[in-house]
Amino acid sequence: MAYSIVVNLSAKQLVLYQGGSAVKYYPVGIGKMVTPTPTGTYSIINKAPNPGGPFGAMWMGLSKPHYGIHGTNDPSSIGRIVSHGCIRMYNKDVLELSRIVPLGTPVRILN
Repeated sequence: MAYSIVVNLSAKQLVLYQGGSAVKYYPVGIGKMVTPTPTGTYSIINKAPNPGGPFGAMWMGLSKPHYGIHGTNDPSSIGRIVSHGCIRMYNKDVLELSRIVPLGTPVRILN
C-alpha cells in the first residue's frame, strides 16, 4: 500500500499514512514566522544520510527547492517554531521514516 505524509503545522506533528490510515505520529519542529514552513503538496525527491551541518542524521529533500524533512543536532528544537522553513525531526525518527517511505512519497503540509 502506498505511503503518504501529512505535516500539521499547528500541531507540530508529522503523520505517516499507509493506504489512507494513519500508522505513525512524530513530533516536529517547524519554520519561524519570518521563515515559515510552506504549505502545499510536495513529494520526497532525494535522501541524503549524514548530510552534515545542522541537518542531523538524514535529509529528505522536498520537490519545493531548498526545503526538506531532516534530523537535527538540537533535539530541544523539536515541538518548537525555530527552523528556516524545513521540518525537523528527532534523528531516530527521521531515520525510521526514511527507511519506510520511498522517493516520490507525497507530503502535504497544512496549517
